[in-house]
Amino acid sequence: MVGPDKVLEFWLDRVGPKGWYNSDAALDAEIRETFLSTWEASREGKLDHWLSYPSGVLAYLIVTDQLSRNMFRDSGDAFATDAAALAIAKRAICKGWDMKIDEPTRQFFYLPLMHSENLCDQDRCIRLMVERLPETGQSNLLHAQAHREVIRQFGRFPYRNAALGRLETRAEKNYAAQGGYGFTLRQLQMDLAA
Repeated sequence: MVGPDKVLEFWLDRVGPKGWYNSDAALDAEIRETFLSTWEASREGKLDHWLSYPSGVLAYLIVTDQLSRNMFRDSGDAFATDAAALAIAKRAICKGWDMKIDEPTRQFFYLPLMHSENLCDQDRCIRLMVERLPETGQSNLLHAQAHREVIRQFGRFPYRNAALGRLETRAEKNYAAQGGYGFTLRQLQMDLAA
């Protein structure tokens, strides 16, 4: 298991903004090798001492909401700690701890809301990005709006169905055939350009 400082150094300094949203099998394998025991500790409630200060919460959110997606890409475990990340993010935001972290790193307090299959969380994510990420929020705002649109339309993220063992609806199958999330992004981009 590694500590919060190592999580932050790895994710913020080594991977950095250019690598945060890339799909890279080598990076996924390195994250799994380095951080799997830390993620497992988070599931067992053994990282609660990280939750007493803003940068510790940030490290916790990176482990439970970001690194899990790399470690378990295309499997249900990618989302297994989402509820914990969401609860901790909401608590930290209420305390104003997100504002103690500089942009663009502050976004990691809001991404658990973007990953939530709840429309109220989606709306809150967009508000927070607009209000609390004045310098860098625009880069993720379109994605936040796309996530909200998918939840508005389906009440869940259809592209998680296979990993979570959920049955697809006919509407979700049609959506996937149209291009899924990419289709939603293109529609929003056209709406903004009009």
